[in-house]
Amino acid sequence: MTGSARTTERVLAAPEELGLDSRTAFRRAATELLEQLPEGTGRLIIDLAGTRQIDSAGLGALMLVQRKAAERRLTVCLRGANEELRFLLVLTKLDDLFELESSPS
Repeated sequence: MTGSARTTERVLAAPEELGLDSRTAFRRAATELLEQLPEGTGRLIIDLAGTRQIDSAGLGALMLVQRKAAERRLTVCLRGANEELRFLLVLTKLDDLFELESSPS
């Protein structure tokens, strides 16, 4: 299933461990991609299929990316988040801020 052809998307693969050490580079990469998207119509897909671990600093980075996207009326989609991360998002009530997508099996 594909979305409308007009929707512009960028995909960013999150690091294996999204946390204190990787959050700055991750946030910078995400911000760059967001800036390439036309305001109000784009979608940033963060691919978490390869991400095994995420800590509070990593969650904070996701939040900041989401906030930046919201300023430009863009959507942030988390693709392939594992059970643990999905649970964490629900627990912290952040699941409503993101589109959650299972990775294509």
